[in-house]
Amino acid sequence: MKIAVCVSHVPDTAAKINVGSDGKSIDTNGVSFIINPYDEFAVEEALKTKEALGGEVVVISLGGDEVKETIRKALAMGADSGVLLKYQGELDSLAVAKALADEIKNQGAKLVFFGKQSIDFDNGVVGQMVAEILGYNAVSVVVDLKIDGNNITAEREIEGGREVVSTTLPAVITAQKGLNEPRYASLKGIMQAKRKPIEEKDANVGEVKVELLGMKKPAPKAPGKILGSDASAVPELVRLLKEEAKVL
Repeated sequence: MKIAVCVSHVPDTAAKINVGSDGKSIDTNGVSFIINPYDEFAVEEALKTKEALGGEVVVISLGGDEVKETIRKALAMGADSGVLLKYQGELDSLAVAKALADEIKNQGAKLVFFGKQSIDFDNGVVGQMVAEILGYNAVSVVVDLKIDGNNITAEREIEGGREVVSTTLPAVITAQKGLNEPRYASLKGIMQAKRKPIEEKDANVGEVKVELLGMKKPAPKAPGKILGSDASAVPELVRLLKEEAKVL
């Protein structure tokens, strides 16, 4: 069985992010990039599925040459091959989904893993869009997964709890933290990853329908107020909560 994993190349979670001079992108000076943390759960689940059922894992990503670094990390974990869909420029979620769906179809993959969202834009919709384009079943925010032949049983997070659902292949699964514990790449895996193939193709993107107008940092928090140290401060506190904070 061909298993596809779609991964994103994102700024390190520890990086200090500043808006670039164009006001529409981040300033990448001094910023290191990593594989999207949620995608690590997706890669691990794909590898576990391959180990249990057999098959081949292909890693797919979209972007410039710098994205090869992230693909190599997935290859070092144990994936068999990678595909870089080359594109430079702004894309919306639907355009990304169309490019990925086109390659997944080309690969013939019937089981596809995504992280539940990327930590840079946080849209959390690309996996589901890919499923819709391909006509695959989809289960999102998955924290437990069992595959028996063509049948899938998945436990997923919902507001205030969890639910268990069943579906069948072909399917798209988006992974949530807790689904597994991603393995570390061994030295042997890192060395082997250097020899594994990464195929480069021009991305077949569709029409970009969403335009990014600008980015800005959140406004700094207002300084706190000390109203007093005893019960005499309570009336003023209540007034401020009503009139300024408007939470009462």
